Amino acid sequence: MPKLLFSKIRIYELKDIPQKRTQRRSRKRQKKYIQCILAQKINDESFSTKINPEDNRGIQPTLETLLKDERCLAAFRAFLRSEFSEENIEFWLACRDYRKTISPADLFWKATEIYQEFLHPQAQREINIDHHIHEKIKRSMKAPALCCFDEAVRHVYKLMESDSYSRFLRSDAYLGLGRKARTFW
Repeated sequence: MPKLLFSKIRIYELKDIPQKRTQRRSRKRQKKYIQCILAQKINDESFSTKINPEDNRGIQPTLETLLKDERCLAAFRAFLRSEFSEENIEFWLACRDYRKTISPADLFWKATEIYQEFLHPQAQREINIDHHIHEKIKRSMKAPALCCFDEAVRHVYKLMESDSYSRFLRSDAYLGLGRKARTFW
């Protein structure tokens, strides 16, 4: 019969789990209880492998969290500017502002401005989106609604999340931001 190996836990530590034969616990409750005990053992001071706060590969904020904070957003914008890809974040911010518009006249005006700046084929800061998305937006410009840029915003957000954001986390701009506020996130 093969031996059962437990990593980082000793069998005698499991004896702390109460074993009441009269009350049967469900498997889920037992498993959750064992996980709590293991988490306590791992968080115990005597446990040798603690996460080093100097190590930036620990828990990192999501792009969504980063974009909500003004200081992080400014650092991310500066990073994108240094990589010559700031049009993505500028488009995202313009569309966020567009979604807050109430007046139909302002809606048309802002939609036209966003289209001319980021989506027109001869725009100075043209964003990289799918042709089908571009055509949908072009058709919706006749009577723009609040949701006319949503698909493009999702596409740009995914691009930033998968490409620019991962490089930003390894950049000096992010590392410097982490040094300024250790307990920021």
